[in-house]
Amino acid sequence: MKMKPIATIAAVSLLSLVSTGWSASMIQNKGSDTLVNVAQALAEEYQKVKPEVAIAVTGGGSGTGIAALLNGTVDIANSSRQIEQKEVKLAEKNNIHPKELTIGFDALGVFVHKSNPLKEISLAQLARMYGDGGDVNNWKQLGVEVPGCKGQKIILISRQNNSGTYEYFREAVLHKKDFIMGTRDMHGSKDVVDLVGKTPCAIGYSGMAYADETTKMLAIKKEDSSAAVVPSMETAVDKTYPIARPLFMYTNGEPTGEIKAYLDWIMAKDGQCLVSKKGYAPAKPVPCK
Repeated sequence: MKMKPIATIAAVSLLSLVSTGWSASMIQNKGSDTLVNVAQALAEEYQKVKPEVAIAVTGGGSGTGIAALLNGTVDIANSSRQIEQKEVKLAEKNNIHPKELTIGFDALGVFVHKSNPLKEISLAQLARMYGDGGDVNNWKQLGVEVPGCKGQKIILISRQNNSGTYEYFREAVLHKKDFIMGTRDMHGSKDVVDLVGKTPCAIGYSGMAYADETTKMLAIKKEDSSAAVVPSMETAVDKTYPIARPLFMYTNGEPTGEIKAYLDWIMAKDGQCLVSKKGYAPAKPVPCK
């Protein structure tokens, strides 16, 4: 699936509001790069429902969004990981009371180049690639030979450490061990898939909604002896896919006013169907066309 470029609609929204003479309500929404495209789509669609509400959407990573919430500079923080205990403690010091809302689910995809003959991989094999001291560094060790990959040396694509996707992978796959040195750390989710698609030797992890025709997602085995499960909306919701995760929006306390109205809309049919349309599993079953 081709993902549209990240954009910020606040300036356009405000210009529109000024030209019509309406008074604007501004909602600042920041955080996860996994969520930024769906958050942008939700904001744009909500503008059609309530044109007088301007929603500024920016990425930067889950950690960046949560930090902005704790600093009181955003209304909604997007996160592809759950808020950490150290962040909760900092919030208490700042008199911030994070309120968590699950807006959908994601199957964290493990991407390889489309020419790679590998079809499945286990969590243990991934840990032996990405974990500190890992000893799987050549595609031949996994029983395949990748066309166009000189020497068959595996190139590991990862995320920067302010990313919720990075933190989730580190917890779910590496069991909180450090990453091996030498990974190529990308700023955004789309950047990971783009680089894998141009690099036959590469493997990377990103949200399943970023899949495109240059890459393929591997089926994942929880144990070496387990059946491999393909990432999908269904396997993300029923948690049969081993590295499925919830997607969050955080507010300071129980949302009120325009923020509550916006989040209520996201959790209703139109918002949840848009989450599904953008490639993620909705938080609850909804009848969508």
